[in-house]
Amino acid sequence: MAQKTISEYSAPSTDYVATGPQLNLGDGTFEIKPAMIYMVQSQQFCGKPHEDTNAHLQHFLELCDTFTVKNVAAGAIRLHLFPFSLLGKAKKWFYSNKVECTSWDKCANAFLKKFFLSVKTSALQGKISSFQQ
Repeated sequence: MAQKTISEYSAPSTDYVATGPQLNLGDGTFEIKPAMIYMVQSQQFCGKPHEDTNAHLQHFLELCDTFTVKNVAAGAIRLHLFPFSLLGKAKKWFYSNKVECTSWDKCANAFLKKFFLSVKTSALQGKISSFQQ
């Protein structure tokens, strides 16, 4: 094996660039059309306190449910498209948690746990506990 020079060690490399989880598609392969990516990117979630996590997921799922790919599970398509719906802190979270996001269900639940603010949870629990018929 040839030895590397100092400049080769300090040169930028794509070896450590974060990517999404590896998807096992079996025999199925698919291509996501640019128009679909554009639609998903039209309402991106950044992880800011004023953003509605549930509304983001609802919009994302509505878009994903508009098409199917033969021999490819809907969850695989969703997981493949989801990073396009994120920006900033949320996208950074996704790439740093790819071990946790190995399926769509796991990813969606982890996303909700991370970004559904405890203040909102407490407010909803208060409404439920004070509900009168």
